[in-house]
Amino acid sequence: MALLPFPGRDPAPAPSPDDDQNEPGDEIAEGRMSFLEHLEELRRRILYSLVALLGGFLIAFAFIRHIFDFIMRPLYALLPRDGPLANTLVYSEPTEAFILYLKMALLAGIMIAAPVILYQVWAFVAPGLYAREKKFAIPFIGLGTVCFLLGAVFSHYVLFPWTWRFLASFSTDYLAFLPRIEPVFSLYTKMLLGMGLVFQMPTLVFFLARMGVVSARFLVRNFKYAVLLIFVVAALITPTGDPLTQSLFAAPMIALYGISILIAWGVGRKRRPADAL
Repeated sequence: MALLPFPGRDPAPAPSPDDDQNEPGDEIAEGRMSFLEHLEELRRRILYSLVALLGGFLIAFAFIRHIFDFIMRPLYALLPRDGPLANTLVYSEPTEAFILYLKMALLAGIMIAAPVILYQVWAFVAPGLYAREKKFAIPFIGLGTVCFLLGAVFSHYVLFPWTWRFLASFSTDYLAFLPRIEPVFSLYTKMLLGMGLVFQMPTLVFFLARMGVVSARFLVRNFKYAVLLIFVVAALITPTGDPLTQSLFAAPMIALYGISILIAWGVGRKRRPADAL
């Protein structure tokens, strides 16, 4: 027996012709969440990320001497070799060196906790994804972690030594380069985290392309605008104003954009047979 709709209630919508064209697994498993439920979920994910960060911090602090030597090696290699403070990084506040150790442990803790933090990001957005899209949790965490570490490695071994060498090149008979450790490490941290985020471009494009938001054709068509935006971003985050250092910042971004085009093209080829069904 057919059921009539109640007065004041909209009847159930008619099935869309596109419904039969959806791929198996396109259903959203969870129901819709209310605004307060979203806030509660966000609170949980932030709490788990902070716990992971605390664990990474404690692990890193246990090996802080080794981490300190690893970070300071490229700085120490470019210090002045003569004068009363040769081969020395200066700190002028009583607690500055201890706080520096804490900051280094925190930075290393972020690197250690990166997979857990990325998982929490994925777990927060997953309820709004289709079931087939949730299968990409492991690729998202793995690719995101690897790209972040590659950005950190590039900053540590290439970008920061070059910048440090440039900033140290202004010493003359009238100017002595006596760097304080706190602003030096602050610059190191900003560059490392910045490159770690910049290197997430392939990860972002992979999932946007997999969801059909961007395509390789779109990225190629907007390449010139992307290059312009990349140089604007490089000018904003570069600690020096010389074009050479800006180009050194921009070069990996342009290379990553090219890699992102290849990723979007590969993902597009994989999607095409499914879309033709």
